Amino acid sequence: MNGFSIGELCWLFCCPPCPSRIAAKLAFLPPEPTYSMHTDANGVTSLHLTERADWQYSQRELDAVEVFTTRSSRGNRVACMFVRCAPNSRYTLLFSHGNAVDLGQMCSFYIGLGSRINCNVFSYDYSGYGVSTGKPSEKNLYADIEAAWQMLRNK
Repeated sequence: MNGFSIGELCWLFCCPPCPSRIAAKLAFLPPEPTYSMHTDANGVTSLHLTERADWQYSQRELDAVEVFTTRSSRGNRVACMFVRCAPNSRYTLLFSHGNAVDLGQMCSFYIGLGSRINCNVFSYDYSGYGVSTGKPSEKNLYADIEAAWQMLRNK
């Protein structure tokens, strides 16, 4: 039964009968964080990837990745990543990743994507994913993307 016992299925769908909670349990599957952010004495924040992040590039490409956080309207800290793939690009793609990955796992993909389509990539982690605080939920998701959009526009 896909890893669920009869008791877990009953609890999931019957106790309490709250559709938004059921949707949240099925839709949001945050992985263990595959990265961390470290700020040095000069206030520069850098990205540190774990082996699970599957980095496919050199240190030079990693140095082109900017990481920072912003706050959502619901008070959660939202991790953001700006990948400068094309220095003279006129475009930046705002990318919302899938529900079972975090920024660390997507970082290599962003470099490849941006290089192929000649644009920069801006992405963020949902609440409860990576180093973002809060719990994964539909309401937090909407607040997270709004915070990311505002950060992209203002920064």
